[in-house]
Formats: sequence, C-alpha cells, structure tokens
Amino acid sequence: MDNKEKPKLISACLLGVRCRWDAKFKPCSKAVELFRQGNVIPVCPEQLGGLSTPRIPQEIQKDGRVLNKKGKDVTKEFKKGAEETLRIAKLLEVKEFIGKSKSPSCGFGETYDGTFSDTLVKGNGVTADLLSRNGIKTITEKDL
Repeated sequence: MDNKEKPKLISACLLGVRCRWDAKFKPCSKAVELFRQGNVIPVCPEQLGGLSTPRIPQEIQKDGRVLNKKGKDVTKEFKKGAEETLRIAKLLEVKEFIGKSKSPSCGFGETYDGTFSDTLVKGNGVTADLLSRNGIKTITEKDL
C-alpha cells in the first residue's frame, strides 16, 4: 500500500447489504458512490460479533451494556464485533471509518438512549468508539 490512499471501512448496510437489524435494503447514495470509486471496504460489526440478521432492535443502556428490546444482554457480541472490526482496520492500515448514524455499533456523536423511545443522546456506538479511541477517524453517512 505504498503510494496508494489507505482504504476506508464503511458500514455495509450503507451500501444496501441486508445486514441491518431489520434486514431492509436502505442504501445511502453517497456511500454507494464512494464505494464505486474504490478503496472502501464494507463491514458489519454486529454480524462479525455473531448476531443474526434480522435481529431484535438493540440500544446502549446508561450503564454501557447493550440490550435488545426484549432485555437480552448482547454486549459481548457488540464488543466482539468491534474488536474484529478493529483487527481488520489494523490489518489493512485503515485510517477512516464511515458508520451508520445512531447505530449502537457504528453511530458516532449520538445514539439512542436505551429506552427504545426514539430518544437520542450524545455518545458513540461500541465499534465507532473503539475505532476512534484507536486513532481511526470516525464519521457517519451524514458527514459524506
């Protein structure tokens, strides 16, 4: 990767990959255009952590745990997915991550408050937070 621009990681759901919690096809046109230009690698931290698609909605709680809407603790899977994503980033010398806004994994700057009431609070998703703390520039599709 000597004289080339370093690749970027991007939330795969932004490209229309059916890995969203609800398995819907919702591509972001700016993300798809960026992917078509090359040098963008799709990842889904939640799937890398072992969660299925579709899956019950999940939110980060005030105590830092991630629970699904039925109360099941999925923190372990979220942390595993974040660590696997970081491993990929380091392997490929990634310097930037484009995450899905508000996501409990990939959101950066704000996420839902853990009450499943569509209330947003300041904070980062588990993966976005880990990548950011490891020096990887982290943005969302809203910043494209």
